[in-house]
Amino acid sequence: MKLAFTLSIKNILGAGLRTFLNVFVLSFSFVVIIGLQGVMDGWDDQARRDSIDWQFGQGQLIHENFDPLDSFTILDGNGPIPKYISGLTPILVHQASIYPQGRMIGATIKGIDPLQKSTLLPTQGLIKSDVTFPVIIGKRMAEASKLSIEDEVLIRWRDKNGTYDANRITIVDIFDSNVPAIDSGQIWMSIETLWQMTGLNNHASFFVAEKSYEHNLMESWKFKSQEELLKPISDLVAQKNGSQSVIYSLLLAIALLAIFDTQVLSVFRRQSEIGTYIALGMTRQKVIGIFTFEGSLYSILALLLATIYGAPLLAWFAEIGFAVPPADQKMGIPVAETIFPIFGLKLVLETIFLVLFASTIVSFLPTRKISRLDPILALKGKKQ
Repeated sequence: MKLAFTLSIKNILGAGLRTFLNVFVLSFSFVVIIGLQGVMDGWDDQARRDSIDWQFGQGQLIHENFDPLDSFTILDGNGPIPKYISGLTPILVHQASIYPQGRMIGATIKGIDPLQKSTLLPTQGLIKSDVTFPVIIGKRMAEASKLSIEDEVLIRWRDKNGTYDANRITIVDIFDSNVPAIDSGQIWMSIETLWQMTGLNNHASFFVAEKSYEHNLMESWKFKSQEELLKPISDLVAQKNGSQSVIYSLLLAIALLAIFDTQVLSVFRRQSEIGTYIALGMTRQKVIGIFTFEGSLYSILALLLATIYGAPLLAWFAEIGFAVPPADQKMGIPVAETIFPIFGLKLVLETIFLVLFASTIVSFLPTRKISRLDPILALKGKKQ
């Protein structure tokens, strides 16, 4: 082993510029793979935390006739609030239209308890206001409707009997959230006010669970855990990871191709040396091991080089984050303006193992020719 290490180091250092180029390309692959995957992990973590804090809480208890993704279930997707429940915040969903500056915009009214603590929605402003119909909206809704705080706008809705009614609502607060599902096209008001408007007294479409909630089976209501509610986000991140694996593969393939070519050239040019090793009594397996180990050293040197310039670069990247283009922030999924990458130990170790394993395999493939090499011809300098 000591002999193999000594010979490998000597041969690699003797290659000079070729060694540096191989090591640099491989180290660049290290840094890029870890950097891009860190961004995806950071996005996944941010999206999950924001969705839990602003929308899902500790889970949701949903009426069996209500589907949050189907607007046609809004009118009938509600039911009486069960008795003797605790740790739940009721939310009633209803359809409406608003008319800012003479334009008609479809909206979803959501009634919620102003004293709720299940989400980060600033609902306390609904009870501090002295206007008749105080509401809060998100930043995206404010931009789409051109509304500001203290603006009044006409709203029209239908009650439980299908009768149209209208009144004026007042914007008392505009919140900023990365979760479009609680922002785009959404108007939030006190649930008691919405009960009075619609006649759906003591009704709710779903509940947001607090930490103190203990789930019990209830007729007409089904409970969805955090993992079930977050599954669309996890699936989307997994899909994005699959797309980025193409980039990883291309970068790694370029680096490994350089190592492969170097090994092929090394075996071809050093046949006399290989013949000498065999003639001196070294087994072919040991000679193959020397050349394979020599190729593997490229990945070890690349790891050291990547640590030297990649560690401070990735630390700086994690501090300033990745700025998301405005167009991507409107995709309908939780995306912050800046995503801060997360470089976990698992990600780093998996990347190191992947590159070490791949470089070892690529280094071994060209050395298989040594097992068929005739040492006598090799010593005479005849190429085989």
